Amino acid sequence: MDEIRIENLKVFANHGVLQSEKKEGQYFYINAVIELPLGKAGRTDDLNDTVSYAELCEVMVKEMQAGSYDLIEAATRHLIVHILSNYKMINSITIEMRKPDAPINANFGSVSVKMSRGRHKVFIAYGSSMGYEMDGKVLESPEIIEGAVKLLSDDPEIEIIKKSSDIVTEPYGGVAKNKFYNGMLMAETFYEPEELLDCLHSVEKSFGRSREVHWGDRTLDLDIIYYDHDVIDTDRLSVPHPDMQNRDFVLEPLNEMAPGMVHPVLHMTTEQLLKIMKKCK
Repeated sequence: MDEIRIENLKVFANHGVLQSEKKEGQYFYINAVIELPLGKAGRTDDLNDTVSYAELCEVMVKEMQAGSYDLIEAATRHLIVHILSNYKMINSITIEMRKPDAPINANFGSVSVKMSRGRHKVFIAYGSSMGYEMDGKVLESPEIIEGAVKLLSDDPEIEIIKKSSDIVTEPYGGVAKNKFYNGMLMAETFYEPEELLDCLHSVEKSFGRSREVHWGDRTLDLDIIYYDHDVIDTDRLSVPHPDMQNRDFVLEPLNEMAPGMVHPVLHMTTEQLLKIMKKCK
């Protein structure tokens, strides 16, 4: 991928854990590597076909001086999310933020943090089979799903691209008793996989999700089905979802929006997986 690089952008700002840092301020130095396609700009010689590095510098200075963070980790992430959110041409960005005047009782040159984030296409399955009382009102499954989609849409690191039709299905796994409202979201996110998982768990918790009974009725279920074309297997997360090929309530809404999506392990499209599953029923 082509790159724009900005080195040692000097910014005076008021970030730090100590009150003296917030009050008196200090200089920070920013290195940024921005990945984006530059081939068209190279052919046309037109600024409209790239991202202005002068503008990026102005944006980073403005955002650094607009607020105050205890940690340079938080300041760095804020810059990354702001830039990715406002410049759709940029695929990913790495920012290193140096703090040469950090209050450390030692002889040192500088301390810094370095963080990289990019755009990721994800598919998130949702389901609900029971209501939840919130603010004195009982929300039924369609309202819970609507509320969950809004919470995700309000997250600056998630953009909902498309929502499938809702389908009503019989419970899966022989434990739940109620029918489920199911569907699929196609989204773009800056979150890394387990960060996204934490975000989804937080949204589930907002609507009273309890994990006491495996496969039982639930107010809200949000599962990562695909994360780009990645294969992920950790103690907390398996992607693609390991049982998706056996679930019509996953494959049908997924087929509605991405019939040609190829499963990175099974090497079959959504449409093919759905046909096989229906034949086996």
